[in-house]
Amino acid sequence: MYRSNSALSESETEAAAATGRRIVVVTAGGDNPNILINALAARFSDIVVLQEQPESKALFVRRRARKLGWTTALGQLATMIASRFGKRFTRRRAAEILRIYGVSADKAPSVPVHRIVSINDAEGRARLTALEPAVVFLVSCRMLKPATLAAIPCPVLNFHAGINPQYRGLMGGYWALVGKDRENFGATVHLVDEGVDTGGILYQSRQMPNRADTIHTYPLLQTAASTDLAIKAVEDALDGNLRPLDIAAPSRQWYHPPVWAWLWNGIRRGIW
Repeated sequence: MYRSNSALSESETEAAAATGRRIVVVTAGGDNPNILINALAARFSDIVVLQEQPESKALFVRRRARKLGWTTALGQLATMIASRFGKRFTRRRAAEILRIYGVSADKAPSVPVHRIVSINDAEGRARLTALEPAVVFLVSCRMLKPATLAAIPCPVLNFHAGINPQYRGLMGGYWALVGKDRENFGATVHLVDEGVDTGGILYQSRQMPNRADTIHTYPLLQTAASTDLAIKAVEDALDGNLRPLDIAAPSRQWYHPPVWAWLWNGIRRGIW
């Protein structure tokens, strides 16, 4: 299991200062982040994880309702709840993806984890500062508030399961399929700014999902196929060689599909 500590040890703080190449991963946890953490840990010697508490569904719905209205927000929540029941039917495909790409979603026993409430609160920022990271890598975590981002003196990278700028936000692979834009089913590693997946694009990959893939396995496929992107972006950051790409394409932020759209696309088009 991950080693979880309530405070940073003196030896860890000293090690960070000594090597100057510490990578701090900020995440809320899960299989997809574990895949990337394992890949980074296999390549780099100094990885530490700050794991946030997951946000409550009530907070999720209130925030979405402010942006999109209560009907859409509740419809999105219904999709999240209903789709959980289908997860059991994708276990074989999930195992196949892990096998094909030679990755593991198990927690790495050698990687220390410090549990925090939020990277945006005073404690979370203090933990991050004490670790003296050379690179901060975000995957499946809260969006950094401007004050948090401004307090980080090193490059901040993010793994996004979607092709930017066309599919910023959530469920990028799903929406690419719905929009008959299959060639833009993929993943992006980008720099982090104050926007939603609007930072400079560093690397992208494309995948081809098959009929067995669903809303559960799309992100798994995008992640498992893209560990090399994360490694290369971190290497560039450590070497001071970050070179964002100049990509001219329409930019749009996406969210979870409301349950009626999810069911329609699943029943009529086989896009679950």
